[in-house]
Amino acid sequence: MNGGDEVVAAPAGPPQPLDWKFSQVFGERTAGEEVQEVDIISAIEFDKTGDHLATGDRGGRVVLFERTDTKDHGVPRRDLERMEYPIGRHPEFRYKTEFQSHEPEFDYLKSLEIEEKINKIRWCQTANGALFLLSTNDKTIKFWKVQEKKVKKISDMNLDPSKAVGNGSIASSSSPKHCLANGGSPDRSYNYLGNDFSFPPGGLPSLHLPVVVTSQETNLVARCRRVYAHAHDYHINSVSNNSDGETFISADDLRINLWNLEISNQSFNIVDVKPANMEDLTEVITSAEFHPTHCNTLAYSSSKGSIRVIDLRQSALCDSHAKLFEEPEAPGSRSFFTEIIASISDIKFARDGRYILSRDYMTLKLWDINMDSGPVATFQVHEYLRPKLCDLYENDSIFDKFECCLSGDGLRVATGSYSNLFRVFGCAPGSTEATTLEASKNPMRRQVQTPSRPSRSLSSITRVVRRGAENPGVDANGNAFDFTTKLLHLAWHPTENSIACAAANSLYMYYA
Repeated sequence: MNGGDEVVAAPAGPPQPLDWKFSQVFGERTAGEEVQEVDIISAIEFDKTGDHLATGDRGGRVVLFERTDTKDHGVPRRDLERMEYPIGRHPEFRYKTEFQSHEPEFDYLKSLEIEEKINKIRWCQTANGALFLLSTNDKTIKFWKVQEKKVKKISDMNLDPSKAVGNGSIASSSSPKHCLANGGSPDRSYNYLGNDFSFPPGGLPSLHLPVVVTSQETNLVARCRRVYAHAHDYHINSVSNNSDGETFISADDLRINLWNLEISNQSFNIVDVKPANMEDLTEVITSAEFHPTHCNTLAYSSSKGSIRVIDLRQSALCDSHAKLFEEPEAPGSRSFFTEIIASISDIKFARDGRYILSRDYMTLKLWDINMDSGPVATFQVHEYLRPKLCDLYENDSIFDKFECCLSGDGLRVATGSYSNLFRVFGCAPGSTEATTLEASKNPMRRQVQTPSRPSRSLSSITRVVRRGAENPGVDANGNAFDFTTKLLHLAWHPTENSIACAAANSLYMYYA
């Protein structure tokens, strides 16, 4: 090879669609089993390493799972990957512990019941082997520390079991008959009451105390470190940690507050969209999240389908946004349902912070943070429901809040649907991947064929891709979709192609 020659790599095509397989299920229901309302999962979150998973439910409990396959042959899994060592096993988790995070409350001033249901869980930075996480219901955020504590036991190891001496000593368990009522020994050679002080050889008897010893057994203990309360008039919909490891935000319908993890009795209101007259209210905050690496940047979405990015360095109250992302309405397409289905239920930053994924009722949209003219890709999730919007409004399904997630490499996005189905789309340039899976032991059982031809938008500048609209309103077996079973909550493992999703009280895990 000549010194001046350059090796030019051939442009790689889009990655192949993933082949998803069932991994595990926790809390699987038997056929016809009644699901208790309190057991329905309402939040899922992987920690940054992907070695721990937390779920919250409507009963206010937080359940933690721990990965068990990360060590193989004594070598950590990540090192094996670096050495290109073949890893045969799929990710496996086991139940670690659970604790009651929230209890039902009653606000006497407002005559309002406050549910114990966990709305969001967020992992914080670990320290000294302890796990830290934030959990919130509608009104109160709590900061938890979960730590393995060695079990302490009372022991009398330093007693000579053959002798039981002195008042208050512990006699040997093998000869209880020598022990008097006050703990003394009848055959001692000294008498405290009489004048005869004849001590045993060696002088005064030593006083032996029981000793607390730490055994090798460990117990997991969850302790509430802080309670952040009384800062929200409306229901909290989001909690998000800052990359600085010290602060976090909480958002309700009208306000976003900034907290320090160490200070629970005060927060700073950084966004307030409450109008002077509530009759003028036209939109509310639906979701908020910090940028993954820039501690001064956060984004929040609204019920009007817009996403605002704000910079905390600009002013103390971020009334003005740094960037606004919204898709212009197509002329002549407006209907009674337009605003309802435009409402964004969830936003997530990609791991590198370059893209924002948003979920509204009908679609998933991927936005480039450097391009505010429109989304770079739109994925049709519920297009087949357009003729049924009236029925969905009647039964309140149109207000369901579906979450979304991105893979760690940013090449794919996923979101849930009805009939316990969820969809995975490839978002790399040229990808046509659009897979429909069911939360069951056979995820491909009701595979809906989605050839998903990308249709370019008229404007080639925006490079918008629209996919997935071919999904009909029936599954492969001709069954109509079931609107009572909905897959709202799911999470993608931060470094691997592994998804955890909640179907009622069951936690299903898949890998590819």
